Amino acid sequence: MDGDFRTHFVREPNAGRAHPALVLNADYRPLSYYPLSLWPWQEAIKAVFLDRVDIVAEYDDYVHSPSCRIRIPSVVVLKDYVKPQKRVAFTRFNLFLRDEFCCQYCGSRGDLTFDHVIPRARGGITSWENVVAACSRCNLRKGSKSLRQAGMSLRKPPRAPGAEELRNMGRKFPPNHLHESWIDFLYWDTELEA
Repeated sequence: MDGDFRTHFVREPNAGRAHPALVLNADYRPLSYYPLSLWPWQEAIKAVFLDRVDIVAEYDDYVHSPSCRIRIPSVVVLKDYVKPQKRVAFTRFNLFLRDEFCCQYCGSRGDLTFDHVIPRARGGITSWENVVAACSRCNLRKGSKSLRQAGMSLRKPPRAPGAEELRNMGRKFPPNHLHESWIDFLYWDTELEA
């Protein structure tokens, strides 16, 4: 086979993963900040052809078909507005995000798990108001004791976060890779410093 028709995506299959598209809602805000709303380049191109998105920015790279050559989108905006969810799902990830990925007893950031403030063995329930992020060491130390019995205290009282609050919290934790074409769309609605 003649190798001339091949793009670097064929020669390097993982290269396709290196070109995600930032997905913006119709108001030009990301659908989510953490995790950042990204699509693989294939999904972005499919959405363009289905007329569901407009391309806002592109990579310098192209993909080819037998009949056309297309620049890879780096930022796309939905044509129809998707209403953000008001209810925040009670998940381990959202709990860690609410607690800023740190132990609510000692403040450490590693080896996180979660802990029931009022232990389940003492009638505590699994809810936003009773579960906090905790490092394994603190969780083991507290065990099924009350905070007073364990001689521990919380950094802040646990509560259910609002959807907007959690989205704003996600801005503090940018992903490992941010393409330069995304920056203007990620932080344009934050308050400017004086």
